[in-house]
Amino acid sequence: MTDSKSLNASQETAARSFNGYLMLLLMLLSVGWFAWAMMGIVADRADADFVGMVLSITVFLFVSCGFYMIQPNQGVALTLFGAYKGTDRNEGLRWIWPWIGKSKVSLRANNLISEKIKVNDLRGNPIEIAAQVVWRVTDTAQALFDVDDYKAFVLAQIEAAVRTIGSRYPYDDIEHKEVTLRGNHDEVSAELRTALMERLAVAGITVDECGLTHLAYAQEIAGAMLRRQQAEAVIAARKKLVEGAVTMVEMALQQLSEKDVVHLDDERKAAMVSNLMVVLCGERDTQPVVNTGTLYQ
Repeated sequence: MTDSKSLNASQETAARSFNGYLMLLLMLLSVGWFAWAMMGIVADRADADFVGMVLSITVFLFVSCGFYMIQPNQGVALTLFGAYKGTDRNEGLRWIWPWIGKSKVSLRANNLISEKIKVNDLRGNPIEIAAQVVWRVTDTAQALFDVDDYKAFVLAQIEAAVRTIGSRYPYDDIEHKEVTLRGNHDEVSAELRTALMERLAVAGITVDECGLTHLAYAQEIAGAMLRRQQAEAVIAARKKLVEGAVTMVEMALQQLSEKDVVHLDDERKAAMVSNLMVVLCGERDTQPVVNTGTLYQ
């Protein structure tokens, strides 16, 4: 498999630019120079400076074309006739030669909630799944020059990663023996983040946080799966109830025998076990029956 780093033809470097405020002062001086020269021409003075007026206009136009503003958490990639010359991350008013191309890239965190997509989980059940991802650009050169549209690239890779993770695990496991989408949210989110970072590395993008925002069975099987979950829950509850009842019956027989309260043969022990199991496992309250005779009547 080709290493993703070998695909990254671009790498961000620091660009050299000028302080925009100093260049703004130079532009204001050119305006003053132009005004002085114009006044000399209007007054028809002998020292009228036609060349100075032309030069001041030239300096003004030249300087005014090189300004650009950088907001906090923003970078500007500079290119010279198509060749990348670095990224300027200095905040405030900046200036560069007018023939240098400028492309702004936001370095702020972006919060994205993907569309609900339908995926078959590990057991083949169709489910609906969506994810929330917090991402940001870390390498402006890769984001601009290694992919055609880095924002569209992020959307496509998020959908692909969500589909992959959704099909890797079952939706739910009533016995809690497997990693599931519903029961292991933190583990699934961590794996989704790792997969996204690997996919987005080629575009110079990192993922700060991600997680599932929507997880449900598809509408065509939602009713059937709900009944299945209810049945599995009833079976699990019954299993726990029977296990507890058996333990209680065993404990009762053992204590009766140890304390020599009553001596029971196998037939009467079986009858007692049957009665206790009915009492402990029955869904309805039992009605007591008082035996006024002997134990064998």
